[in-house]
Amino acid sequence: MTTLTNRPNTALLVVDVQNAVVEEAHERDAVVANIGSLVEQARREGAPVVWVQHSDEELVRGSDGWRIVPELTPADAEPLVEKHYGDSFEDTSLETVLSGLGVGRLVVVGSETDACVRSTLHGAFVRGYDVTLVSDAHTTFDKRAWGAPPPDQVIAHTNLYWSRQAAPGRTAGTVPAKAVDFGPTAAVA
Repeated sequence: MTTLTNRPNTALLVVDVQNAVVEEAHERDAVVANIGSLVEQARREGAPVVWVQHSDEELVRGSDGWRIVPELTPADAEPLVEKHYGDSFEDTSLETVLSGLGVGRLVVVGSETDACVRSTLHGAFVRGYDVTLVSDAHTTFDKRAWGAPPPDQVIAHTNLYWSRQAAPGRTAGTVPAKAVDFGPTAAVA
């Protein structure tokens, strides 16, 4: 269980599901639908939903590409954390937000698998969080032109290695969207 004290809650962390980030993403519509279902489940179960939104010189704050996809709408009371680096914790208010919500376990979804999602998984884990990656609710675009494997292989590899993460006092793992449990002591595969 988490190494963070007095943090019994689980939150859904939605990373960078923005127009320009997912417009050419692998299985975009299915992934966004899975994320939407998880957002609704978290809300029904009273689990916090925390949104992360990236901006930089290519993804300009306030632009259409920067906006969260139209299929997903953060509720007014749900925290939205703006970031400028891959790791959603780096130079942001995310740790303060999660601490205030009593969160010690994260269920992570979003884009891009091989960039901000991966960085955030590791960033959370080294900070003491239990971290579950939803295996069918993260995506990336085709980066074969730069020497990367095809997107389905990037996603499969990330699911494989995250399912085998281990560290003292923390849990990690992957589950499909239909098996997500927002309880504080949910087991991971």
